Amino acid sequence: MNKELLKTVIAEQEYYFEQAKDSLEREFPERFYHSAQIVVISGIRRCGKSTLLQQIRSRQAEKDYYLNFDDERLVNFNVEDFQMLLEVLHELFGEQKTYYFDEIQNIDQWERFVRRLHDAGNKVYITGSNARMLSRELGTHLTGRYLSVELYPFSYKEFILLKNPELLTKNRFKTSVKAEYLSLFHDYLHNGGFPGFIKTKDELVLKTLFENILYRDIMVRNNITNEKEIKLLVSYLAGNFARLSTNSELTGIIGVKNPTTVKKYIGFLADSYLVFQTNKYDYSLSKQILNPKKSYFIDNGMVTRVGFSFSENQGHLLENLIFIELLRRGKEVYYHHKNYECDFVITEGKSVVSAIQVCYTFSSEKTQKREINGLLDALNAYNLPSGLIITDDTEEELVTDSKTIKIIPAWKWLLDPES
Repeated sequence: MNKELLKTVIAEQEYYFEQAKDSLEREFPERFYHSAQIVVISGIRRCGKSTLLQQIRSRQAEKDYYLNFDDERLVNFNVEDFQMLLEVLHELFGEQKTYYFDEIQNIDQWERFVRRLHDAGNKVYITGSNARMLSRELGTHLTGRYLSVELYPFSYKEFILLKNPELLTKNRFKTSVKAEYLSLFHDYLHNGGFPGFIKTKDELVLKTLFENILYRDIMVRNNITNEKEIKLLVSYLAGNFARLSTNSELTGIIGVKNPTTVKKYIGFLADSYLVFQTNKYDYSLSKQILNPKKSYFIDNGMVTRVGFSFSENQGHLLENLIFIELLRRGKEVYYHHKNYECDFVITEGKSVVSAIQVCYTFSSEKTQKREINGLLDALNAYNLPSGLIITDDTEEELVTDSKTIKIIPAWKWLLDPES
């Protein structure tokens, strides 16, 4: 690595800091600032990790030791160059004890360097967009030395803060206010929360982002040579999200012989934070693995705009949105199926603590019966006194078979973490 080139990159990357000044403030745990631990911010590409890192920098007295490794000029940077980086930072800015590194997982053996910094008493903030690589290196060399936070595209509340922040200060019981909340919710339901797309409404933003994730974060990073197989898999899952599938079923669809190949590909999609899968809840781990899984996408706006064969289904869009919000809230999520199906059961440790059914329209008697039966099946299976049905705009409370069922509009649930 050329020392003068490194100085140029550091100087020119300062525009990231300037760009972030007018961006929406992202939520970040206050205690992370005061901890001596390494702070790891992970999430899908372009969800706002770099912006959050700049916002963290802006709140610190020491803010100069920054480098984004997702820069083509650093393609030849390797582990031996970290010492040069330290020398350059000291030469440019003097002695500081706080470091900020974007997409550091691009550099092989980065974790050894970060551990050295931490063990020497420095504070280190890093971001990354590959779950497996981060977890592998963190688990191997940084166990007990880091705190982590996963960042997602904008939540509904952040979406409102961007679109109409004054709305959050108004009385929700007013008809006009409720109507505005619902209007913004429908916007969010269909357009998702990727910051770049929300701000521009340029369809090319999402398509380009998807291609970067598919080719750079999935195919190149994992040395996948058969482009057709992985694209068929993503296309099928995007057209059938929030539905059950098995690896054996998917082998025939994408033209591979072994379900292990499908499992590997889905693992790569999950590592990039593009696709998530849920297991059927079972006390037996082996049965969880063998049962069909449900697939969900990181963002509604992306899954409906990347050119897949997809017929819009409001119910699945709502289910996908609720699933991502549950992940954002740090929940461990499964689906339930015994006599009937319940969309989500939430666990803490080995216990199921809540059950949630998602239903866009709760108007017909047939739909009500199906959704209530599914929820009751889960409540009875795990001895829960109450459950939740999330809808587009229905709100009421029922008592059925001695179980309390709360029905709540999605926009209200999204704004209330305790609901």
